[in-house]
Amino acid sequence: MVDLLSPTPTTENTLKSKLRILLEKDDMVLQTIENPEAEWTAQPMQVNRNVIHFYFCVEGPAEFAFGPHYSRQIERQRNYFFYNPDADLPFLLKLAPGGRIVILSIMLESLHKLFTHDALPFLKPENVKTKFYDEREIPAQLYVVLNQLFTINLSPNAEKLYYQGKTLELLGLYFSEKKANTESCPFLNDQETVRKIKNAKEYLLKHMDAPPSLKELAKIAGLNEYQLKVGFKEIYGNTVFGYLLDHRLDHSRMLLDSARYQVNEVAYQIGYTNPSHFIAAFKKKFGITPKKYLMNRH
Repeated sequence: MVDLLSPTPTTENTLKSKLRILLEKDDMVLQTIENPEAEWTAQPMQVNRNVIHFYFCVEGPAEFAFGPHYSRQIERQRNYFFYNPDADLPFLLKLAPGGRIVILSIMLESLHKLFTHDALPFLKPENVKTKFYDEREIPAQLYVVLNQLFTINLSPNAEKLYYQGKTLELLGLYFSEKKANTESCPFLNDQETVRKIKNAKEYLLKHMDAPPSLKELAKIAGLNEYQLKVGFKEIYGNTVFGYLLDHRLDHSRMLLDSARYQVNEVAYQIGYTNPSHFIAAFKKKFGITPKKYLMNRH
């Protein structure tokens, strides 16, 4: 039997995070981790060999530090999917103040049984020895279910049944999400092109304060503009700069939540030269001005 649980904390500074095991079976584990502290906390974790791992960032951001030279950040309402058939990958999960993550780990064989009539691409026999990684936004329906795991109060007799049901609900909602239409966008069948589009997205987010033009981004990614525009829309469900705007505004809300910045400072930090444009965009997305949002937080 493979131990699906991640390593437990061993140092004082990691004990500040709150880790709960909601469901523990031989083939799957459902956990939540949250940071109630005013500072970032760190939790030793591990991507286990031949186990599917889902990390749902309900409140963020969080950082996955796989070593001194490689790390990935995840923002609020986004999710990582990891599968590595080669080796266990230990890492440090760093969680921002108020951060919340739901972790679902399931044996490859068990997930395969749930999809015997319509095998997912990475479950097909020819792909089981291939590493698989995905990042996507958490859709609204799934986000509601994830939040319930932090708020529900159950009797001990009902817990196991409830969390078993929620685990299946999470998987059902996750895999029912619309995927890229490779028939209408044939070049997305090319894994190299998909990789380049994902790299373009990463570059865009790293330079969101001074983003490149579409032409510049396409050149950086090694694609033509048509491939970038159409492929980006198919994978992420938004235009390149529509996606960037959404990410900027989500990041601005995180900065406001920190209570360390004024509205104008946040506007400049996320790349707006005119704070009034930021205020209008924020209100359009969240239905409230940044100033009123700050007032409601305190």
